[in-house]
Amino acid sequence: MGSPNPPIGNQVKHILIILFILLLSSPLFGQKETKVVEKMRMFVSVGDPGTILTSSDGNSWTQRNSGISKYLYGVTYGNRLFVTVGESGTILTSSDGIFSWTKRTSGTFDYLSGVTYGNGLFVTVGWRTILTSSDGTTWTQRTSGISKYLYGVTYGNRLFVTVGDSGTILTSSDGNSWTQRNSGISKYLYGVTYGKGLFVTVGLSGTILTSPDGTTWTQRNSGTSDLLIGVTYENGLFVTVGESGTILTSPDGTTWTERTSGTPEYLIGVTYGNGLFVTVGYLGTIFTSTDGTSWTKRTSGTSKYLRGVTYSQ
Repeated sequence: MGSPNPPIGNQVKHILIILFILLLSSPLFGQKETKVVEKMRMFVSVGDPGTILTSSDGNSWTQRNSGISKYLYGVTYGNRLFVTVGESGTILTSSDGIFSWTKRTSGTFDYLSGVTYGNGLFVTVGWRTILTSSDGTTWTQRTSGISKYLYGVTYGNRLFVTVGDSGTILTSSDGNSWTQRNSGISKYLYGVTYGKGLFVTVGLSGTILTSPDGTTWTQRNSGTSDLLIGVTYENGLFVTVGESGTILTSPDGTTWTERTSGTPEYLIGVTYGNGLFVTVGYLGTIFTSTDGTSWTKRTSGTSKYLRGVTYSQ
């Protein structure tokens, strides 16, 4: 007498399991997953009061709900997380930049102006303040050793660099312990970036300084007396922006060329992503450029001041 046939229910169960395994290994499943990830790549701009805009291409922008009315000054992306900072110690985080922004406890009421991500660490700076976080949620106050206002911060060559009032420059290898460096100037410094083996900081009266190591700084001729506020590096080009629509570019951080933006408004933040430079500023101003030379005005849909911009990559 032969073995009895297994119950029909078990046969169906086995078939469903096999089909599920085949689905997971299907190229179509991978394509859908990739498309979801690609949708997360976007520009995020922040500003007054609690303004957050997003764009997948830098051209069309959509306003998002931040849930607050505090001014936002800086924004960055790292470890699959957007982090924006602002007045009264405001810190918000979002995993998607679109649907949900969560307020975090910073432990300070001081203004926070700049934020960056590097070596597994978020670092934000402001009025006498430096905070760090490994996850964007829990923040720890660090000792800067100064009482100056810090405006910009970046990470490069295994080093955090922050800049601020009266030519202030601080560096840190771990984000915890900070050392003051001699900039050789007393002018305010507002923005700082790293690229091509060089730190570049910009500031008042067209000030531009460069350094290969964050310690020794050299003043460069910008060719302008306009205030420079934001600076970035990508695609073989440094780009800095500032008052009266000023835009300067440089392939090496030493020789700078003025570009035409076509606006009298202050430009404050600048970033690069998806083959595009994007700069933002007063009265909802947004410009984009594929090469840093020719710039196109975009419609932001707001007249609020935009102060920071980043791209998720």
